[in-house]
Amino acid sequence: MEFGTAGLRAPMGAGISHMNDLTIIQTTQGFCRYLEKNFSDLKKRGVVIGFDARAHPSSGGSSKRFARLAANTFISQGVPVYLFSDITPTPFVPYTVTHLKLCAGIMVTASHNPKQDNGYKVYWENGAQIISPHDKGISEAIEENQEPWPQAWDDKLGDSSLLLHDPYATISKDYFKDIQKHCFHRNINKETKLKFVHTSVHGVGHKFVQLAFEAFDLSPPFAVPEQKDPDPEFPTVKYPNPEEGKGVLTLSFALAEKDGAKIILANDPDADRLAVAEKQESGEWKVFSGNELGALLGWWIFTCWKNQNQDACAIKDVYMLSSTVSSKILRAIALKEGFHFEETLTGFKWMGNRAKQLMDQGKAVLFAFEEAIGYMCCPAVLDKDGVSAAVITAEMASYLATRNLSLSQQLKAVYDEYGFHITKASYFICHDPKIIEQLFDNLRNYDGKNTYPKFCGRFKVSGIRDLTTGYDSSQPDQKAILPTSKSSQMITFTFANGGVATMRTSGTEPKIKYYSELCAPPGNSDVEQLKKELDELVNALEKHFFQPEKNNLQRKTE
Repeated sequence: MEFGTAGLRAPMGAGISHMNDLTIIQTTQGFCRYLEKNFSDLKKRGVVIGFDARAHPSSGGSSKRFARLAANTFISQGVPVYLFSDITPTPFVPYTVTHLKLCAGIMVTASHNPKQDNGYKVYWENGAQIISPHDKGISEAIEENQEPWPQAWDDKLGDSSLLLHDPYATISKDYFKDIQKHCFHRNINKETKLKFVHTSVHGVGHKFVQLAFEAFDLSPPFAVPEQKDPDPEFPTVKYPNPEEGKGVLTLSFALAEKDGAKIILANDPDADRLAVAEKQESGEWKVFSGNELGALLGWWIFTCWKNQNQDACAIKDVYMLSSTVSSKILRAIALKEGFHFEETLTGFKWMGNRAKQLMDQGKAVLFAFEEAIGYMCCPAVLDKDGVSAAVITAEMASYLATRNLSLSQQLKAVYDEYGFHITKASYFICHDPKIIEQLFDNLRNYDGKNTYPKFCGRFKVSGIRDLTTGYDSSQPDQKAILPTSKSSQMITFTFANGGVATMRTSGTEPKIKYYSELCAPPGNSDVEQLKKELDELVNALEKHFFQPEKNNLQRKTE
């Protein structure tokens, strides 16, 4: 296993390429030494460790056991550890780091990966996921500390230690108090007749979303009974990932029909992501894409801010962020309303770190999102948070219901006002790194050496940004502004018709992903024509740039 900015993620089991007692001990020993080097007050401040409900009976591994072994490693070196006594959502770890001013945080989770996987996610003292050079520094420190320290295996060591603290009760109380700052319509919440269904997809989210609704004075959502309790087998779903669409929501649809609920809120197993579905007048269910929910939450959070801040000057310090492969809808809203929008590289590690920099300069970061259904709706957590996003979405829906508007109708209103942003994203599965490298090399040497494609089918390419090599045709010096990384592939094509498409490799799965968007100025309401144009662009992208048959790529199947 290689330790990267996302920490570790691998199947549980024996051997150095798997998550097990030994690899957890080695990783934590390296991390501990790296922290000692960076913080002279580590033994005063300490670290927080959380875990989800994953378990692997055949190897004896589980998130809870790994968390205890990690805690034990720090305690053996005299470092205070705030170890949650029970499962928590991932966002509780970054929240605790900043709330208790700790040096670092560890979350043992594999999020929405298949059941056999587990992971080790690391946060720095600023409350955001680590970025370079920390990943390299930690990785080197792990290499230097391979042999388990004398007390490494004694998982009872912490039980009697004064260095072990349980932050569960305090953090639960304080977190819900902090998200209440984002509750603006308590009276509407108390009265609303709107009904919600919630599923935690066999993960950790159930209890915390119930508490969030209570904190906002909303009636609790109906919980999908077969999925509300944590179960490491994820027995009712093929993939425990709400991003995969309707298959994960089958039981939610059935419960919503039975109880007359209009809206479904679905968290992934570690409750840092949120999917939302709404029943349409036709009786069909619409599952919102990450970009559509990003548009709605961005509009809503800005509207709430505007109602609270009548001072016209305040807007110059307001920011929203999204990742470069997400919809540019926030940019359109920012341009019209007068606040700032910034894009970052893909992943919340970049948005969390940038948000912290801006907040340290006295700016207000209202919202950040990525198309992979991740939303940061309150700055107390500098990472995606599916718990606060769920309850804020519920309040937004309740408010809109008093205006006789559905979420879908409001989304159309947002697009009418700021311009339609049609997006389409998918992926191909490829287990051969050589094929992936060759595919991207071909794109960089398309019409002879060092020449990128000038056309994709009938679509003229007007700009190229390659964040693997650092080339950007739109910059005067042809150098990309966003940071580049040779270790991952990522090329963005801009087309003469206003379309944008990005192809990139995934950091955690054997996938080549693509993201495409067509934006129209406000007033262009021929949505069907835009959709048709984007479909044709995507088909050309798949046929000419991916060449799935030639490269033996496996399509995403529903």
